[in-house]
Amino acid sequence: MDPQVFVRLSIESLGLRISTEVTKNMREIALQASCLCEIRLRGFPVQTASVPLISNPESNRDNHSSAIVFYLKESDLTALMTPGCFQAPQAYLEIAVFMGRQGSHCGVTNRKQQIGTFRVEVGPRWCEGKPALLHHGWISIGKNKKEAGKRGPELHLRVKLDPDPRYVFQFEDETALSPQIVQLQGNIKQPIFSCEFSRDRRGSQMDHMSNYWSNSNTEDKDFEMRERKGWKVMIHDLSGFAVAAAFMATPFVPSMGFDRVSRSNPGAWLIVRPDPVSSSENWHPWGRLEAWRESGHRDSVYLRFHLLPEGQEAGVLVSAIQISSDKGGEFYIDMDRQMPIGTPVPSPQGVTGGDNYTVTSGGRTVGGFVMNCKVQGEEKSSKPLVQLAMRHVTCIEDVAIFMALAAAVDLSIKACRPFRRKSKKGFPHSILT
Repeated sequence: MDPQVFVRLSIESLGLRISTEVTKNMREIALQASCLCEIRLRGFPVQTASVPLISNPESNRDNHSSAIVFYLKESDLTALMTPGCFQAPQAYLEIAVFMGRQGSHCGVTNRKQQIGTFRVEVGPRWCEGKPALLHHGWISIGKNKKEAGKRGPELHLRVKLDPDPRYVFQFEDETALSPQIVQLQGNIKQPIFSCEFSRDRRGSQMDHMSNYWSNSNTEDKDFEMRERKGWKVMIHDLSGFAVAAAFMATPFVPSMGFDRVSRSNPGAWLIVRPDPVSSSENWHPWGRLEAWRESGHRDSVYLRFHLLPEGQEAGVLVSAIQISSDKGGEFYIDMDRQMPIGTPVPSPQGVTGGDNYTVTSGGRTVGGFVMNCKVQGEEKSSKPLVQLAMRHVTCIEDVAIFMALAAAVDLSIKACRPFRRKSKKGFPHSILT
């Protein structure tokens, strides 16, 4: 399998220091300000980050504050390197630093003060496919940075480029129609797996494993409502052998008094992999995906994925995502972009690396981008598109387990559909009844 070119651009170790030579007004603002920066790269959404105010000039900013990350594919790099592509002769990474009163928000006028900017020019090094340190250390910013005898505000940051090649896969049809899965490489589509969807009203043949975190409250005899259960997806390699699977461990049922699956009783999938040493069909749990739906200003499906490391009783929460039930969206496992708030993540056995985590098919955890999966809304024909970091793939079975997870994500959007709503054309009616 040949990966596609991706580059990880990271901005980290942010810090701001203001010397005694700057204006009294700025120092007074700084003492009660929340310092922010807007990080801009043309063609990408603006990202915002807090900037710690450093009072000690000797302070070491390399204690790894959270990184702001842009992921650039080959076409992004080509666009940035093309003169005049964005109506400007040269593209830049720009970091604009602001001070604002406590309680203000970046972007609100009259409540923040821009104190300076720093630019990194996009150049040939961005396309070399090698690690590159574009900047590291303190740099003067602000209007008076060049005035003799004055030292203006100084910004500390580290800007790095790292190659991050990825495999890209797509389901050729809706998951419920048992499609083929292909690898994308330019205009070439290479068949890699087949996906077999089934629905058993009596439940899955692997229901003996559903005791993993099963929290269904549907045993109440008086609570007779329809439920979606017994859905299963098998991932087969080109030889026809099952190499991964996902099945419903907890049915998707509407909460009392509502027509939707709620947070208090989410539906859940168990993602499993075959025993590598057993010739029989013996499956091991790898992860658990929970899903529910909440109504509000934006009707959304919430997805929460726990890794189930081998030999550990507790799961590790590695992704908590909200996806629009109407427009669809992206599910991802990416420790550079998010870590579920308020959830302690224990260091797995035999793994070091501080607070940086990542996920592998073998159940280990260590840092960075792992995978993403783009899906459509509940009433649209969805053909999941999956990206998988090359460094997490050692064999075809490593890929298969993430394809099973992607299938479960896609089907969860449909499974969380309100129960009283009639299905529209385009999705098999049999799995909604």
